[in-house]
Amino acid sequence: MKEVKMFILAHCPHCKKAREMKDELFAKHPEYEKIPLRVIEENEEAEYAAKFDYHLVPTFYVGDVKMHEGIPTKEAVAKVFEEAYR
Repeated sequence: MKEVKMFILAHCPHCKKAREMKDELFAKHPEYEKIPLRVIEENEEAEYAAKFDYHLVPTFYVGDVKMHEGIPTKEAVAKVFEEAYR
């Protein structure tokens, strides 16, 4: 299992939607709750966030590999957690 890093902005509607999609996915796949998840609010952890190569939020990394950036879809969010669970 690999850690998922989720970069967000607190007031971003797409980030809110991604979190809702994640919650829906976890309801269907409770085993995903075991995946280490670090949610990084860009403004609160700017120095840490600057170490990663992305321009849009939400952005998901599995380990050190960027898996999705920008407007989320259910499929994209599912792919992130499927990859992390392997």
